[in-house]
Amino acid sequence: MNGTRYVSGLQLARLLGEVPRERPLYAGLAGAVRGLVQDGRLALRTRLPAERDLASALGVSRTTVTAAYDRLRAEGYVESRQGAGSWTTLPGDGSTALPTPGASGGVVPRYGMAHAPDAEAGFIDLGCAAPAVPAVFHEAVEAAVAALPRHYGGPGYEPAGLPELREMIAAGYAARGVPTHADQIIVTNGAQHALGVVAEMYLTPGDGVLVERPTYPNALDALRRRGARLVPVGVGAGWDIELVGGAMRQAAVRLGYLIPDFQNPTGHLMGDEDRAALVAAARSADALLVVDETFAGLALDPAAPEPVPVAAHDRDGRVISIGSVSKLMWGGLRIGWIRASAPVARRIALARESMDMASPVLDQVIVRELLLRAGEVRAERIAVLTAGRDALAAALHEHLPDWTFRMPPGGMSLWVSVGAPVAARLAELAARRGVRVVAGPVFGADGVLEDRLRLPFVLPPATLREAVARLALAREDLQEAPPARPVRVLV
Repeated sequence: MNGTRYVSGLQLARLLGEVPRERPLYAGLAGAVRGLVQDGRLALRTRLPAERDLASALGVSRTTVTAAYDRLRAEGYVESRQGAGSWTTLPGDGSTALPTPGASGGVVPRYGMAHAPDAEAGFIDLGCAAPAVPAVFHEAVEAAVAALPRHYGGPGYEPAGLPELREMIAAGYAARGVPTHADQIIVTNGAQHALGVVAEMYLTPGDGVLVERPTYPNALDALRRRGARLVPVGVGAGWDIELVGGAMRQAAVRLGYLIPDFQNPTGHLMGDEDRAALVAAARSADALLVVDETFAGLALDPAAPEPVPVAAHDRDGRVISIGSVSKLMWGGLRIGWIRASAPVARRIALARESMDMASPVLDQVIVRELLLRAGEVRAERIAVLTAGRDALAAALHEHLPDWTFRMPPGGMSLWVSVGAPVAARLAELAARRGVRVVAGPVFGADGVLEDRLRLPFVLPPATLREAVARLALAREDLQEAPPARPVRVLV
């Protein structure tokens, strides 16, 4: 059965870019479409354009497109039915690729699951993109403990958060070009909790939610727990707002969850023009936007633009922003926030009381002290991340030159193509070599991205160089391993 989404000939031609140079031409075209499916830019169950339309858009013969579709059907990447057209799929029952030498049977581990005992000496964990505390952390804690008695007179329950912290977060938005009052801010126990609160308020089981592919795995889990119907749209090469808007309308989504600031895991940064177009697309589809700003402020390149928040383009309360201090400050401080219109924020504060009452007072006071030193913390964080990014990239060029990636202008990770749909098996073998990595399918909603790894660069440069050396050994192990069954993805 074909899906409810479709792509026009012109849209698919734009995704494909130049006509493939491989000969015969139909084989190159089939390979290019296959690549779009594997890396998530072309969603599964998307109805493909008619052969005549795609041929016209590409400037090739209809016979070439027919032969390309035939090959994709034979490989399992396209299904067709007379009268219903053709649509994208994956080979086998949920597998991510055809049987490939080096691919073993098994299940792709969920995000956060380690492959090796924690006690193993020298084990390098590249599964988590979260840094250690900044240098000023101890001073901030001492200042917070000294300030804590000021709060002893109250009940300690502030469902919206401490007023002074909300004022500081609101001031941060105003400084970035979005006038914001404290009554528009709700303090939460991290961005993950913020997303859960919003999902609880706005979603009922079966509601459609547009998500990026790839995206933050824990967000996918939170939305699944609410019973959301996930509608993925590929952003591996950046956002195509026309396709995003089309997916919103075609799937009748209730809301969209996006990460426009150094997107996790790709590191892409959405420009101002696309941010404005995104809000317009959501308005056209009558959808809400939940914008995750956890990585905002982590530009590593001095020349990187600083777009205004997506909320700056909002005129009707359609954008709900969520953020966290976990990346800039420390993940152990479970403090995040929601920014919304004042009426929506009041509703969230009332709803939040039935969930967890409030966030810890001491953690909020510590975060306020750290935000007073935000410039110092950010400078330290950027220096450390830049050194890690450059070291990781240099090591990959040296040890694994056939792996490809785009150097991100910010964020905390490289989104690396390993050149074949073997990422899950490679992650398994890497663990045996003493390094944990997370395979691409974990970052998608539907079992693609099997040719990708996310490699964070939050660890020291020397550790990252050692990790890449071990990955190179794991890749050698993969090449020597016998062929086996396709990988299945646990979702």
